[in-house]
Amino acid sequence: MVAIAGSACSTSTLLFGNKEIVRNDLVSGIHYNGLFRPFETRQIGTIRAKSVSKSRQVRAMASQTPAAPKREKDPKKRIVITGMGVVSVFGNDVDTFYNRLLEGESGISVIDRFDPSSFSVRFAGQIRNFSSEGYIDGKNDRRLDDCWRYCLVAGKRALEDAKLGTQTLESMDRSRIGVLVGTGMGGLTAFSSGVESLLQKGYKKITPFFIPYSITNMGSALLAIDTGLMGPNYSISTACATANYCFYAAANHIRRGEADIMVVGGTEAAIIPIGIGGFIACRALSQRNGEPQKASRPWDTGRDGFVMGEGSGVLIMESLESATKRGANIIAEYLGGAVTCDAHHMTDPRKDGLGVSSCINKSLEDAGVSPEEVNYINAHATSTLAGDLAEVNAIKKVFKNTSEIKMNGTKSMIGHGLGAAGGLEAIATIKAITTGWLHPTINQDNLESEVTIDTVPNVKKQHEVHVGISNSFGFGGHNSVVVFAPFKP
Repeated sequence: MVAIAGSACSTSTLLFGNKEIVRNDLVSGIHYNGLFRPFETRQIGTIRAKSVSKSRQVRAMASQTPAAPKREKDPKKRIVITGMGVVSVFGNDVDTFYNRLLEGESGISVIDRFDPSSFSVRFAGQIRNFSSEGYIDGKNDRRLDDCWRYCLVAGKRALEDAKLGTQTLESMDRSRIGVLVGTGMGGLTAFSSGVESLLQKGYKKITPFFIPYSITNMGSALLAIDTGLMGPNYSISTACATANYCFYAAANHIRRGEADIMVVGGTEAAIIPIGIGGFIACRALSQRNGEPQKASRPWDTGRDGFVMGEGSGVLIMESLESATKRGANIIAEYLGGAVTCDAHHMTDPRKDGLGVSSCINKSLEDAGVSPEEVNYINAHATSTLAGDLAEVNAIKKVFKNTSEIKMNGTKSMIGHGLGAAGGLEAIATIKAITTGWLHPTINQDNLESEVTIDTVPNVKKQHEVHVGISNSFGFGGHNSVVVFAPFKP
């Protein structure tokens, strides 16, 4: 695999094939990132390209900033947030979670869930002292993978926050309420334990729960089974972009009239030997073992990879008509979103930022928002060498004047929650809107010179958010952006 290096695209069309690449600007060459073996190449014009057996052409249209259409006025299609639930390294309470973010507290520490002494990375944003009391019965609690335990607690707490408790739900048409909680890795502990049983004891010793508790749809399924919610129900798995994909899909279910309420978000529990070991093998993780709390440092020149995190973030998304009818407390409004693909590389972002800038533009178009209205960005900001700057470059393409924009990185304190990241960061975005305070991006000692946007370094800032976007990008080139704003009747 290769990544094309060079200046950002200045033309509206790129043509890729086995003989030529047509661009108006010069492509300077390729780089090999060390994750995969290099392949045979041959010289073609001013660049080198992979030899292929069949000619294939991919047309990538550079996205132009669209003229923002009018915002949605139909109360059946306007989507509001009426509840939030969280499971995090800072606990299971939304206010506590955000207050500790505002204080710039790091939740990163040495792993003690297993013995990591033989691993080259020995720290993560590990959840400790997690309790599901009151949300999962003891028998199931002992059986379930943590991925599903986090999902059930966050989902039920979100329903409680929306005043959709058991008695209320029993009086509602639950076929109009759906669940869409995704995960990047699924029940990884259940899967790892099943493989271990197979190898050590044979197939007869595999638990009958191995398949059900491993597959990625089980979070949504279990939450629906416990609450009787019979609307649209499935999961999405697009690596670290998962939760935002779920928000976007859930919003469309409501807009199409297929549901009135959706319980939506992401969940992840991959801080186990196979999870940590796998990302070490990808050479994706920071190895700052001597200073784990300083390891996640988005946009800092000393960054050396991301830090693993875990947890769950769930929103209750509801049509304005439904929320108004039942007298729900409206926290904020979901204006729109978008999803795109880089179509470039399994792990590396496009340096020209085309997929990301296109996704941001499409999300603003869907939201009926002009770029000038956006003044807050909760960035993906994983603390990786290529990803951090690629995201900033894409943002600069969309927002020509960034002087009024504040941008921060939640992962600097809680690590990268993978499939749950977008859920946790959506909650942080909404809390920024409702409190008027932005949490800091910690560990900002030496900012990259290319980063000219205010990253809220090290100390929280007051900021009235007019429109905020939350970015999430995943392995495979999956891009997702969602747009939130204060609710205005």
